[in-house]
Order: sequence, then structure tokens, then C-alpha cells
Amino acid sequence: MILSTTNTIEGRKAVKYLGLVSGDAILGANIFRDFFASVRDIVGGRSAAYEKELRKAKNIALDEMQEQARNLGANAIVGIDIDYETIGTNSSMLMVSANGTAVVVE
Repeated sequence: MILSTTNTIEGRKAVKYLGLVSGDAILGANIFRDFFASVRDIVGGRSAAYEKELRKAKNIALDEMQEQARNLGANAIVGIDIDYETIGTNSSMLMVSANGTAVVVE
């Protein structure tokens, strides 16, 4: 499956547009990761735990989107947009949404 944030794929022609596909992932933040991330914010540096969760959520959302596209008969998704949000009480959950257009390319 070809994934692209652009509306076209260089050197390939879209021969059929199959519609919008999307994938979402909502992951809860662990209280211990929250604590260590807040300590890291104070002393500086990156929060590896949150970066790992972001990657995990993004991959889940992209995988769901690809599964929808495959079920429609697509071999590519163009115009992909990935959004990140925090939701829940005290922004305790991370939501990642991926949207794009399923297409068949030559």
C-alpha cells in the first residue's frame, strides 16, 4: 500500500477514486509515565515514553486506515492528514486520527 500526504503519487496515475478512509487510535497515558514526563519537563530533555506512545497511536491509526482502503480494493492512499489531540479529564488520553483518499493507481 502506497501512502502519501500529497494528492498525487509521482510517476503513478490514479485510475479510480474509492473514497475517504480513516483510522483512529485513543491511548491512555500511564500515571508513572506522566510523573516521569513532568520531571523531565522540569529538568529538560525528551520524554521517550510519550514519544513511544505517539508512534504507537500513529501506527494504529494508519493501520486501520490501510485496512479500510484494502477492503475497498485500493492499492494507495493519497492526501493523508494526521491529527494529534489530547482528550479526557486533564488531557489524560492521546488521540491520533488519520484520514485520506483511497485510490487505485497504475
